[in-house]
Amino acid sequence: MKIIVGLGNPTSQYVGTRHNIGFAVIDELSKEYNIAVDTKKHKALCGKGMIAGEKVILAKPQTYMNLSGESVRALVDYYKVTNEDVIIVYDDISLDVGDIRIRQKGSAGGHNGIKNIIAHLNTQEFPRVKVGVGEKPKGQDLVNYVLGHFSKGEMEQIQSGIEMAAKSIAVMVEDGIQKAMNDFNGKNK
Repeated sequence: MKIIVGLGNPTSQYVGTRHNIGFAVIDELSKEYNIAVDTKKHKALCGKGMIAGEKVILAKPQTYMNLSGESVRALVDYYKVTNEDVIIVYDDISLDVGDIRIRQKGSAGGHNGIKNIIAHLNTQEFPRVKVGVGEKPKGQDLVNYVLGHFSKGEMEQIQSGIEMAAKSIAVMVEDGIQKAMNDFNGKNK
């Protein structure tokens, strides 16, 4: 079993923002694999289904970004999975809009949601898919930037990134993270 967690903020005011790209990838997987993500438990909206013959839980934490670790910890404890069976999907301002990067482990890199997950899991070793939302313009506040929406010009790129992230997760589930990294890292657009 794999638990795929997309990071974001609940409530309609955050729909479509850069910081909610993890939710958008979960929505794409939900649509692609016909998995309803509508059950409230483990401090998240969850859905159970199958990807490539493997049981998966899709989850969108409802704790707000900075407390995402509470939901991830609850999911890991309940389903008794290892950290390697958890895939975290989130936004990255160091990647161009729509680019993705898959990692087996790593630091939070300043991302508060990841910081909180690392604190709750007590490790940096868990698979993750980072989706680029572009670098913050000079002089703009970081919080305002990540809570802002994509420009019309960025919409095609970010949609492509969401679809590519969903495909990469399916490869991770079916063939493992190494194959996904080989197939998707550095091959954007």
